[in-house]
Amino acid sequence: MIVAGASGYAGALAAALVYNHPRLELAAATSRTDAGTRLDRLHPRYRVPIELTELDPDRLEQVDAGIVAYPAGASAPVCAAMRGLGVEVVDLSADFRLRDIPTYQKWYGTHGDPDLLVSAVYGLAELDRERIRDADLVANPGCYPTAALLALAPLAERGVIDTVVIDAKSGVSGAGRGAGERLSFVNLTENFTAYGVEGHRHQPEIEQELLRLASSASLPGAMRSWEGRVTFVPHLLPLDQGLLASCYVDLVEPLEAEALAELYAERYAGEPFVEVVDRAPGVREVRETNLCRIHAASIGARKAAIFAAIDNLWKGAAGQAVQNLNLMLGLDETEGLV
Repeated sequence: MIVAGASGYAGALAAALVYNHPRLELAAATSRTDAGTRLDRLHPRYRVPIELTELDPDRLEQVDAGIVAYPAGASAPVCAAMRGLGVEVVDLSADFRLRDIPTYQKWYGTHGDPDLLVSAVYGLAELDRERIRDADLVANPGCYPTAALLALAPLAERGVIDTVVIDAKSGVSGAGRGAGERLSFVNLTENFTAYGVEGHRHQPEIEQELLRLASSASLPGAMRSWEGRVTFVPHLLPLDQGLLASCYVDLVEPLEAEALAELYAERYAGEPFVEVVDRAPGVREVRETNLCRIHAASIGARKAAIFAAIDNLWKGAAGQAVQNLNLMLGLDETEGLV
């Protein structure tokens, strides 16, 4: 298989996970800017002794699957070319996450292949495992939506969310390898800032999936627009990787602490990459794993606080991509990740 865009943080980790995977073979790792450089020189920590090459369309005919780690807007044409050759694809960009083209255009600009959008499946395995198994094109969720949706899914499926505030913090690797001066060490160290306060492109992704989760519920929170009901504010932490989503929920009906704990324990029982814990988790607990650790706390008769910690490069990007790829290829979804 191939990893396109392997010079970035998520792409490099994806290449390393595939390279060390017991059932997959990394045939090529490509880069638009660093072709000719060995990946283990560009990212020594991953120890992948493969020279980065330019993407060769002829070589795509020799692979069965691929991970595309291009920026939004640049990814769709590459995914389309791969699909045209029968290659199964996991896309790490936002190009296939949003189902509504006008919403995509508002946040990202012109879509590179809107016709392909209808065949894409949103790739959060804990919420849509069977559709991912049958998919040929999977849209890997964003890191913030991954944590927020796993935190909120049990409540959304039950239809008991009235409003929610998602206070989320991520390490700087979430901004990508090409981030500018604002993310320099001088500006980041011993600092902690919010950004995207007026609106962030991950909010419509969160709202879209919450509505889908709530659509099958029969309680008052179901089938309502989420406009004005979700407040999402991301923050930048002076860490290289790690993400914590703290979700403060107003409920439409009382939910006692014991019932809340049972709801989460039952919903995620048997999930290989979700751990429901009895205290608020920290990001170090999940570093360099594909785990999401969740704690649900009752803070009033109609209020709950849900905390979800992930590694933004693993469960929030490359690890989740390999999890999805495993499902698409009929493998155990944990292979190469534990």
